[in-house]
Amino acid sequence: MKLLSKLKNSKIGSSIQYHIKPRKVKFEWQDTPIDWIPNQPFTSYFINEINNILPAGEFWFCRLYNRVLPKVTDEKLAEDVRAFIRQEAMHAQAHVSANKEYLTVRNIDIQRNLDVMDFLFGKLLADKPFGLNVPKVLDHQWDLFRVGIVATVEHMTCVLGKYALYNTEWEKLGADPNMLDLIKWHGAEEIEHRTVAFDLYRHLGGGYISRYYQSVIAIIAILGLWVDGAAHIMGQDPRFADKKPAFYKPWIWREWAAIAQKDNRIMPHPLWLVSQQLGYLMPWYDPVHEAKTEDAIAYLDQSPAAKRALPKVA
Repeated sequence: MKLLSKLKNSKIGSSIQYHIKPRKVKFEWQDTPIDWIPNQPFTSYFINEINNILPAGEFWFCRLYNRVLPKVTDEKLAEDVRAFIRQEAMHAQAHVSANKEYLTVRNIDIQRNLDVMDFLFGKLLADKPFGLNVPKVLDHQWDLFRVGIVATVEHMTCVLGKYALYNTEWEKLGADPNMLDLIKWHGAEEIEHRTVAFDLYRHLGGGYISRYYQSVIAIIAILGLWVDGAAHIMGQDPRFADKKPAFYKPWIWREWAAIAQKDNRIMPHPLWLVSQQLGYLMPWYDPVHEAKTEDAIAYLDQSPAAKRALPKVA
C-alpha cells in the first residue's frame, strides 16, 4: 500500500509532448557483403556484432516494461512506455533478420554469441534470476534496479544513435545501403524515444546515486560483450587467423583504438564512449537535450526499410 501511495503521489511523468511512433520495417540482406564498409573488415565485423548483442536485450526490455507498466500512474508516460515496447520489439526482430538472413547464411557461427546474451537476459537478469524467487519485500527493488540498467543502457544507445545518424563517412566509403539503413533507422528511433527509460526509472522511484553503480555495470558489460562477441566472429575469418582475436588479448582493443584514433568517423573511440556516460551522472541530466528529435524523424520519414514495409497501394 505504501508503494502504491508513493507511486500515485509521484510528480515525475513523461518529459515530452510529442507522440512516439512505432514503425514496421523490412530489410533485404541478399546483396549485403560481410565487409559492408569496403576495405574496413575490422569495423564491419565490429558493428555486425551489434546484431548478436541486441535482440535478447531488447526482448528483455519489452518483458520488463510490460511487467512494470501497471505501476505507471502518468497516462502520457504509460503511452510512451507502450510505444517504446513496440519499437524495441521491432528493433529486435530487425536484428534477428540480420542474424538469420545475413550472417548465418554467410557461414558465420553466431550461436555462441547468442547463447551468451540469452544467459545474461534469460537467466541472470530474469524476473526469477537463475530460477529463484525474489523475496516479496525485494521484488520492487529488483524491478527498479533492472529498469535503472535499461535507463543507463538507453543513454548509451542514444549516444551511439546520434553518432550513427549524423555519420556521413560510412556512406562516402561506399557502405552497403541496407546495413547503413538498419543502423541509422535504429539510431533515429533511439533518439526519438530517448526520454522514456529515464522518465520511467524516476517515476518508479529511481534515485540519483544509483546511477553511478548502474553506469559502471552497464559500461563494463557493454564494452566487454561487444569486444568478446566481435572477436568470436572475426576469428572465423582467415584474414584474422594469425591474430586469434579474443576479449582478453590486447590486439583487438588496440586495433579498435587505433582505427578510431585515425578517424573517429569510422568507429567511435572506446574512451569517447566511456566519456559520454559522464553527462548521465550529472544531477541536471535530461535526455531531452541529448539529441534533436526533428533530425531523427526526418530520417525515419525517408528510411528505405520503413517505406518498404508500408502497405502497397493498389
